[in-house]
Amino acid sequence: MSKPSSMPGSTLDHNALVVALCTQVLPVWARQLASSRGQSETAVAEMLAAFAEIGPHLDMATRQSGQITAALAHGTGGITGLADACEQTLRPELDGLNPEAGAAVKRVLTMIRDSVDALERISKPFERETQLVGEQVERMYKGFQYQDRISQMMTLLHEDIERLIATLESRTTDIDAAAWLHRLESKYVMTEQRHHHTGAGDRAVADDDETIFF
Repeated sequence: MSKPSSMPGSTLDHNALVVALCTQVLPVWARQLASSRGQSETAVAEMLAAFAEIGPHLDMATRQSGQITAALAHGTGGITGLADACEQTLRPELDGLNPEAGAAVKRVLTMIRDSVDALERISKPFERETQLVGEQVERMYKGFQYQDRISQMMTLLHEDIERLIATLESRTTDIDAAAWLHRLESKYVMTEQRHHHTGAGDRAVADDDETIFF
């Protein structure tokens, strides 16, 4: 029974096949990576443009909400204060009016008070909702920063694949895996990349100054 060949020629043939495979497959990976990055950047740019349109409208709604709250405030400048002043002024005069006129004034005061109360019930939720929407929009703006992170990661990987393709095509034997990985790691700009480089990605915690995905 013959044994598998262990001749140097077999190893060389295998190496040649691996090189040939890599030089054909890696360019495909590189193109797919570049395409994914481009599509992601385009989609995020469109979403950011849409949010840029929302911003001025949200700012206007926030200002209007503040104006409504100020208008309803107690005191001489607000509607609530005006209603209070009217009631304080008219109440003492009710005793001097005939019953019919007094009842009419009371009805007017009640209508004014009911209207002010209704406006207050509307304005308070509106102010809170406007604030919540503003906070969520701010969160989404920050969340979109993930595109910068992804783009940097994908660009670095694309460049490293291109470098590997060139190395394989040159058939050089001067290859040091440790040096290669060290060079790649030296180009990282985020802690998360270094964690994944060493296999600690699942345990990594983003730095405070880095955007957290949500």
